[in-house]
Amino acid sequence: MKDVQQSFAQQGLVRPRQGRVVGGVCVGLGRRFGIAPWTARFLFVLLLMVIPGSQILIYPILWLLMPSADTVGGQPPQDPPVPAA
Repeated sequence: MKDVQQSFAQQGLVRPRQGRVVGGVCVGLGRRFGIAPWTARFLFVLLLMVIPGSQILIYPILWLLMPSADTVGGQPPQDPPVPAA
């Protein structure tokens, strides 16, 4: 499991301490792909609606596999700037 978490950390997939709603999975995915956290959450929910029953499996699996920023030892990049409305 440590090898998988190290691989995720090298790719930038970590769960930050700030901005979490449940486990920080969507915030970590959003930061990795350069989108806002709420956009990542919305896209994640849409994906889960397309694949019925997957919400029971995907989120907890990612929660276990994605290391926390605390265990990685460094903070991931900050959220991308959001344009002013």
